[in-house]
Amino acid sequence: MALCVLLLCSLFGGLLGQGGEHFSLDDCCKHGQKYGNNHKECTSLPLISGSPTCRIVQEQCCVTVLEDNMCTIGINVAKEQGACDSLLTSTCETKTTKMCCDCCLLGRAAHELDVPCDHSLSVGYQCSLVSRACCVDGASNNQTSQSGPTEWKCAHLCVGNNTCGCLKGYKLRPDGKSCEDINECLLGSSNCRVGERCINTEGAFRCIREVSCGTGYELTESNNCKDIDECETGIHNCGQQFECQNTQGSFRCIPKVKCGNGFIQDALGNCIDINECVTQTSPCNRGHICINTVGSYICQRNSVNCGRGYHLSDDGTRCVDIDECKGPQEVCSGHACINQLGSYRCECETGYNFNSITRLCEDINECRHYPGRLCAHKCENTPGSYQCSCTTGFKLSSDGRNCDDLNECESNPCSQECANVYGSYQCYCRRGYQLSDIDAMTCEDIDECALPTGGHICSYRCHNTPGSFHCSCPVNGYTLAINGRSCQDVDECVTGRHTCAESESCFNIQGGFRCLSFDCPHNYRRVGQTAARLERSDTVRCVKSCQPNDIACVLDPTHSVAHTFISLPTFREFLRPEEIVFLRTTVPVYGSYHLGGYDVKFEILEGNVENAFDILKRVENGVYVGDKDFYVTVICDDSH
Repeated sequence: MALCVLLLCSLFGGLLGQGGEHFSLDDCCKHGQKYGNNHKECTSLPLISGSPTCRIVQEQCCVTVLEDNMCTIGINVAKEQGACDSLLTSTCETKTTKMCCDCCLLGRAAHELDVPCDHSLSVGYQCSLVSRACCVDGASNNQTSQSGPTEWKCAHLCVGNNTCGCLKGYKLRPDGKSCEDINECLLGSSNCRVGERCINTEGAFRCIREVSCGTGYELTESNNCKDIDECETGIHNCGQQFECQNTQGSFRCIPKVKCGNGFIQDALGNCIDINECVTQTSPCNRGHICINTVGSYICQRNSVNCGRGYHLSDDGTRCVDIDECKGPQEVCSGHACINQLGSYRCECETGYNFNSITRLCEDINECRHYPGRLCAHKCENTPGSYQCSCTTGFKLSSDGRNCDDLNECESNPCSQECANVYGSYQCYCRRGYQLSDIDAMTCEDIDECALPTGGHICSYRCHNTPGSFHCSCPVNGYTLAINGRSCQDVDECVTGRHTCAESESCFNIQGGFRCLSFDCPHNYRRVGQTAARLERSDTVRCVKSCQPNDIACVLDPTHSVAHTFISLPTFREFLRPEEIVFLRTTVPVYGSYHLGGYDVKFEILEGNVENAFDILKRVENGVYVGDKDFYVTVICDDSH
């Protein structure tokens, strides 16, 4: 392998120098050898240079190391085991090992048969080298064994004076006795030619062609490529109308019949007319057109008919382009115009596209082409551009695309209070007002007196005011309470605002007063004194006082009369009969009075308007009890 590397260095070293690479071919080879020895494969060989030559050297040196190692394994198996049956041939590498093993056995057999080691056998160049090396190695082993025991034993040859020598292809080791193989490929001492690869063997080397000869060549016994004469061997495909003419690596079919001027032969030998009007450049003079004929052509004067975008030249011989951009008519409507051969093109401004059919610049509807990507809310197309706008409650931001919330409250749209919200606003009113259902902006006064609960706001009368209300009481007999809603009765008897005479007692009622005077019936006298002012439920009692010899008075069962004055408020509404007055007597139910028992009668003397009151008499705890029931609201001044 060394020889192959040295040859490549001598042949291609100049190329690497010219290519500006930093690696020599020797460096490339050493890297390939090192990789092959360390990794035992070359498929993942990393390249150290971009040079194709360095790549080839790396690969070949790596592959050579692998093949040399496999061949050495085969030779060692042959020497140690004397057989090669244990070797497999499933892969390319194992086939090399098996071949070297078999060829080594062949060399050892030649030695045993006393056949010269350099005898040429037709077993191939590589096998011959391995066989010769093993044959020579066998001879050296015999010479060593025949020399008999000696202190100094040489592995190959003893040249005298205790000096050892080695056979051809070997060199003496530093111990002075054993020999090691010379790697002619690595040292460059092989005679492999360009295109051949050197493979080292034990005591020799072999040269293998790197590439095949290719189509049209054959490999000779001397490992050379020789041209195949297809015409002589008859393997050409020329027809009967052709003669075969050999060339390097191929052949040519030469027509037997020669065609005249204006014709060319096809692949079958037929003469085909040449269209000079096509194959030649301007065969006719200006102002003429070329017309092909069989074997020739004719030139005919041209009547020029220019197409659209051209006009006839001044000399009438050719068509000249019309520059539409410089014409009197504006063709691009304000856009840039670029003239072209036979036409023109408009260089449209931003926001326009050129329509090749109408040849006009048409506006681009950006809003339709990019929906939802240009404007945050609404997009409106404009000539050559677009414009963004916002929905109600928003205003366009400074970038012209996004929308910011509009604070509508700054323009005071509400009649009272305004609260800004995102995209809108909300009006609200102060206490005592409500928002209008019509415009939702105007605040209208709430008529508290007209509300379903308005009757309970004031005890007497409710007066609505803007945003509020106030209560009032009757003009006479009442005053407004501290809470501003209830009416309190004015006690005229206490304040002295009554008009009762000295002989009358003042009795306060809701909203007024009454002047009461009471005399006991005949044969009755008053018990106690009547005050100038009667309190509620005050009672005036009269007891029977008969005149002497007044038998009728004595026999009258009524012994006493009690007058009770009661004032009932009229501001409460009663929905069902209720007991409002409860009178308890001190007369026992079963007491004795002369011959009979006591009895108590309850009667209403005045004030029972519309018979609204009734009296219930019952016995509780041994005494008489009287209850006054009512159905409607009335004023009862006094009762009995």
